[in-house]
Amino acid sequence: MIHRRVALFNAGNSYEQEIISSKILQTQMSFTLEIAVFNIQSAIMAAEAGADRIELCENPTDGGTTSSFGTLKMVREKVNIPVFPIIRPRGGDFLYNDEEFEVMNKDILLIRQLGFEGIVIGLLKKDGTVDIKRTTKLVELAYPMEVTFHRAFDRAAEPLQALEDIIRCGCQRILTSGQMPNATDGKEVIKQLIQQADERIIIMPGSGVRSNNISELVTYTGAEELHSSARKIAASEMQFIQNNMQEKPENIFADIKEIKMMKEALIKLSY
Repeated sequence: MIHRRVALFNAGNSYEQEIISSKILQTQMSFTLEIAVFNIQSAIMAAEAGADRIELCENPTDGGTTSSFGTLKMVREKVNIPVFPIIRPRGGDFLYNDEEFEVMNKDILLIRQLGFEGIVIGLLKKDGTVDIKRTTKLVELAYPMEVTFHRAFDRAAEPLQALEDIIRCGCQRILTSGQMPNATDGKEVIKQLIQQADERIIIMPGSGVRSNNISELVTYTGAEELHSSARKIAASEMQFIQNNMQEKPENIFADIKEIKMMKEALIKLSY
């Protein structure tokens, strides 16, 4: 319950009276938790754990690439929360040739036909500036889906200028760690971006976001959307391992417990 003090005037003399505000004056923040997943099982797990939105990728060691048609179709059939597939034809940098850009175009058309709520993209030019022309084209092609500009932003030469360029392209949000390896170290830049954005675009911190730091990150930066992979490594369930191959088969899955803890932390901050 929020309390206000207002000055009341009576015959020239002022006095204060505490007024308990009605429910109309009560405010409640609403936070969004996006989870990056790399397979169909993790997508289902994240949704069941309470994620508000999913970023769908494959190949975590490459930082995430576009999922296969089979994965896209299965996720669309099995998951009922918003899902944003990443549009990234390969790992490495974010400078794409004509053929790669055409692949991105075709992937967006397919994803739009499958009925997804949004996509995640990121394109830069050789000098580290945002590729405005190509990004704008992809945003237009994706409509009416939302578009998130991913952490290609963290490789941009001038973050504040990149912010303005991405707004100009028509994207709805930027995923960023504040041009540092993790969002906690980049919180100063993230805060500055949120202030400059001034509600023209959503700034969503990501990278290293976990239940032990999500509250501090929100409080410091003012972010209302948070991104985390919340991943854990699980040993292979294979009963036979060929030792001559000198490898240790492991799988990456969403950590249900961690997702629930992050969600609980955000709920507490809502009141």
